[in-house]
Amino acid sequence: MRRHSLPTLHSVGRILAALALAAGAAMTSARAQQSASFSLTEWTFNAGGDPLNGTSAGSVSWKVKLDAVGDAVLGVGQASGSFHMDGGFVDVYAPPGEVANQIFTSATSMSWARERSAGKYEVYRGLISGLPGGGFGSCFQSGLGNPGATDAGTPPLGDGWFYFVTARNRIGEEGVKGYTTAGAVRTNAAPCP
Repeated sequence: MRRHSLPTLHSVGRILAALALAAGAAMTSARAQQSASFSLTEWTFNAGGDPLNGTSAGSVSWKVKLDAVGDAVLGVGQASGSFHMDGGFVDVYAPPGEVANQIFTSATSMSWARERSAGKYEVYRGLISGLPGGGFGSCFQSGLGNPGATDAGTPPLGDGWFYFVTARNRIGEEGVKGYTTAGAVRTNAAPCP
C-alpha cells in the first residue's frame, strides 16, 4: 500500500499567500488603467476587426482605430424626433459607391453628384494619350469636402486631360474609378494619400 502525504498546514498557507500576492498585483495593474476621468473598456462583436489593418484617427493624446465589426447589435434602427441610431456601422459607414454625373460647368470647373457615403472626394487626372495603355490617372486633388473641383492648368499641345473622381467614406475606404467598357474595375495603382 502506497502512502500519500498530505500537504502540511504550513505549505498550504504559503500557497495561499502566493496566490493572494499574485491576485493583488493583478488588481493593482488593472486599477492603474482607470482613473476618475477615464475608464478603459474593450468589447468584441463576432470576433470582428483586424487591429493590424484598420483605419485610425487620432491626435497626440488619443487614437481611435476602426475596422470591421460583425453583425449589428440591434436588428433594426431606433429613432425619435431628436435622435437616430442605426443597427450597426453599415448605415453610418456605407461602402463607398461610384461617383456619378461628372460634368464640366466651365472650361476650368467640374462638378458631380454627391455620393451618399462620401466623407471626402479624390480627383485623378491623366493624359488622354495614356488611356489606351491602361493608365487611369494619378492623384490630382485629394480630400475634397464638396462635389466639385477646378483645374486652371493647360494640357500639352495635341493632348488633353481626363478626370476620374472617387468617393472615400468616413472610415477611409475608397470607391472605384468606374469600369472599363469590358466591365472590369479601373485599377488604382497609386491611390491618393
